[in-house]
Amino acid sequence: MTDDRLYPTRPILAASVAVIRDGRILLAARGKPPGEGLYSLPGGMVEAGETLAEAALRELHEEVGVEAEVMGLLTPVEFIERDGRGHIKHHVVIAPHAARWVSGEPQTGPEAKDIRWITERDIADLPMTAGLGGILEQAFTIARGDTRP
Repeated sequence: MTDDRLYPTRPILAASVAVIRDGRILLAARGKPPGEGLYSLPGGMVEAGETLAEAALRELHEEVGVEAEVMGLLTPVEFIERDGRGHIKHHVVIAPHAARWVSGEPQTGPEAKDIRWITERDIADLPMTAGLGGILEQAFTIARGDTRP
């Protein structure tokens, strides 16, 4: 399999997960570009043969060592970045999920420099990846038990 994440010939499909535990959501500071140091949801590329939810849960376990149960799909986010010449450097379509924490205490590693369980009040103070605020709003709505879209 070729890795065409940088200057891709087509959009890349990824999945992420907003893990909910006691009204808080798990965020990790990215350990690699793009967005290194920014807070985001654990996630990564979908592998051939995986469902979006399977990919999100696999990436969650690989990145931070947590197990969760998917509750539903949230609104997809697109990340498109162009270089100085206008060429597409990154184009990733991310399918975020809301999930209920099952087990494991999150651990930092190469892909997660820092980990935080955040409340809605914490959002304003964190440097985050583009589009994450709207995803977190959806996930916090689910965390409150309000399942209306």
